[in-house]
Amino acid sequence: MKYPLYVFIVLISSILIFSTNIANLEIDASAETLLLNDDKDLAFSRTVTKRFHTNDVLILAYKPKHSLLSKESLQTLTRISDDLEKLPGVESVDSLINVPLFFSPIRDMDDLINETRTLQSTDIDLSLVKREFLTSPLYKDRLVNKDFTISSILIHLYQDPEYFTLLEKRNLLLDKQKTYSLTKEEKQALNDVTKAFKKHRDEQRTLDNKNIKEIRSLISKYQDDATFFLGGVQMISNDIVEFVKNDLIIYGSILILLLILVLGIVFKKPRWIILPIFICTLSVIAITSSLGFFGWEITVISSNFIALQLIITISIVLHLIVRYEELLTLYPRASSKRLILLTMLTKATPTFFAIMTTIAGFSSLLFSHIYPVINLGWMMSAGITLSLIISFIVFPTVLMMLKKTPPVKRKKIKFSLPSFTSWIVLHDKKVIFIVTFLVIVFSVTGASQLIVENSFINYFKKDTDIYKGMKIIDQELGGTTPLDVILTLSDENSTVSPIITTEEDMQEDADSFEDEFNTVENEDLYWFTDEKIQLINTVHDYLTYIAQIGEVQSFATLLDTGKILNQNKDLDSIDLALIYQKLPQKYREIILLPYVNIEHNQLRFSTRIVDSHAALRRDALLKTITDDLSHIIDPDVGTVQLSNLMVLYNNMLQSLFNSQITMISLVLLIIFVMFFILFRSLKLTLIALTVNVIPIGMVFGFMGWLHIPLDIMTITIAAIAMGIGVDDTIHYIHRFKVEFAKDNFYYYTMHRTNTSIGNALYYTTLTVVIGFSILTLSNLIPTIYFGLLTMLVMIAALISNLILLPKLLLLVKPFKKVK
Repeated sequence: MKYPLYVFIVLISSILIFSTNIANLEIDASAETLLLNDDKDLAFSRTVTKRFHTNDVLILAYKPKHSLLSKESLQTLTRISDDLEKLPGVESVDSLINVPLFFSPIRDMDDLINETRTLQSTDIDLSLVKREFLTSPLYKDRLVNKDFTISSILIHLYQDPEYFTLLEKRNLLLDKQKTYSLTKEEKQALNDVTKAFKKHRDEQRTLDNKNIKEIRSLISKYQDDATFFLGGVQMISNDIVEFVKNDLIIYGSILILLLILVLGIVFKKPRWIILPIFICTLSVIAITSSLGFFGWEITVISSNFIALQLIITISIVLHLIVRYEELLTLYPRASSKRLILLTMLTKATPTFFAIMTTIAGFSSLLFSHIYPVINLGWMMSAGITLSLIISFIVFPTVLMMLKKTPPVKRKKIKFSLPSFTSWIVLHDKKVIFIVTFLVIVFSVTGASQLIVENSFINYFKKDTDIYKGMKIIDQELGGTTPLDVILTLSDENSTVSPIITTEEDMQEDADSFEDEFNTVENEDLYWFTDEKIQLINTVHDYLTYIAQIGEVQSFATLLDTGKILNQNKDLDSIDLALIYQKLPQKYREIILLPYVNIEHNQLRFSTRIVDSHAALRRDALLKTITDDLSHIIDPDVGTVQLSNLMVLYNNMLQSLFNSQITMISLVLLIIFVMFFILFRSLKLTLIALTVNVIPIGMVFGFMGWLHIPLDIMTITIAAIAMGIGVDDTIHYIHRFKVEFAKDNFYYYTMHRTNTSIGNALYYTTLTVVIGFSILTLSNLIPTIYFGLLTMLVMIAALISNLILLPKLLLLVKPFKKVK
């Protein structure tokens, strides 16, 4: 306060210099941000990807204006397929044009192997082709829909081997670090490989983003000929990044405009508009610079950090403004320096403890096992600390450089919320407690109905292109979320088994097969036994009959195709041995290697889950599949393990319940300790906790009754609401204690407290609610829920602090009379 100008210049210069780190700020909306950090299934999933040579695939739904097999449609399909294959990020493209035709017409096996016929071949019977696409185990409900109006173009993206190499090196060192201390050389190696991995990953994301844009740009050239819908995990990640960027820029700007409007209406002084916005801007610059400096990436859940940062900062500043105006009204002749000093001193203790409890609320997120949730905890804890420091430096220094102005003259209004709440408290006898009891019942019954079901398709509004595309692919072309069923056969089943046949069969087949088997040196030929064939068909058929599963592809698909080609006779081990021997390498890579790994004695059943299926319950479905297959398959024969994004995403969802319980318990414990240290009274501590727990319970009650799922966004509601809501409780009790010391009358004290600090709480809540209302304009459904639920909990917290809290204080009378 002695050198305000110098302090101001040093602070602003420091923030501006530090702000160069904003250029390093990154957004990460990849599928990996939706996974658990320590998920054992993640390592297994990566092993499966590597072992079965699976690539990332984008699915382009193609709906031409003419029939699918018309000359115009096929020409358009040929041109767009050729153009897609020329893109640098695309390895290959499968469509109606180039997939092999096996039944148009049905030919001998040797002919099929020696000559591959496609729609581009001559003398093709289109009626037979249509029947094949609609009935073939390889293509039905995958390459074309049942109505034969939509076809899928499968865009196989280049697999990035360096990514997995760097990832494995980093993870090996990280795992070793958890159990043993690393040597100096190993620490340096970990640091180097972490930097190399991050650099390579960022470069790859840039290429992926460019690839998606090029595909969409290419599609736009053909919009006059057909309708296109793009889908796939990589596309979802790319679009979420764009939505997050829009949320940060657009809603951050609109939020500032709304804050200006609210501050102008409430305080009617230019300084009380410019100063809060200036402090908020400095706070946001400081935290975004910190994110860039420490390398903390913005994820889907932390995309709202700017809104949270602005709202918490404005809350601090509003309490300072309201207190300054109160003192200015009481002591209009006091010097500006004395008023500022008294404002800062009287608000220092409650603001400090309020911020500490808010940090405690966000710090509980660190105990989650979900990366973006942990990330938000770190970001907001650091951001709130910066907000407190900046507010308590900038507010007094700027006011010291400005001239003192007369207090705000407010017109007397008939209705004032703080005055109305004090009237309710004074005149009510039982209604407040009855309503509170009903709210508790509502909360408990609603919370018991909470679910953690959510799907990628439900992340987006129904009028967005991404939703429409995902719905078409999900319901018409085999599903959205990939799920792999990995069957690992026991060692006994991996040994070479003799081919058991009758003497008559052996005599008949001796001449034809003797030469082939005598020259066979590769024992892989004998791997396909009749027992394995039967087991593969059993598992495949089981998966096909599950309603929530769309496409199912496995080695059984090849067996079904072979059966049709073999005059509807099942292929036996001898047939498969011959096919395997003659099968060219290019066919093995397409129809064999993605589903069979002889070296590790494993089989892969690739499925896609219908995300929009009304009866889909992920956890129950996965448990049912695992349980059923464990009974279908003899444990001595083999074991089953589920893999891919469906499993990883479900693991994350299921951890939300445990995380939520852990976080709420931890928040309550920390805040209990903070309250006890601040108030030094068990009665006051329990009252304050009760007042804050009820609004949180009410929100979970609404979520349960309205069937709003618990997801990575709504899981943070409790921590955020508790952290911000507790601020109001601390400010209220602190002011109540000060007012009570004046006359020792609880009723007068309550009225004075409601009509003084109550205004600050009212203005803060009004600002928060209006601020969070901006989030309802987002294209991400979880963000909309987050905004609405936070608005609800803040309104509930205000009512609880202005009605239930004073009512409990009047009932319990926790303060001792002061002489």
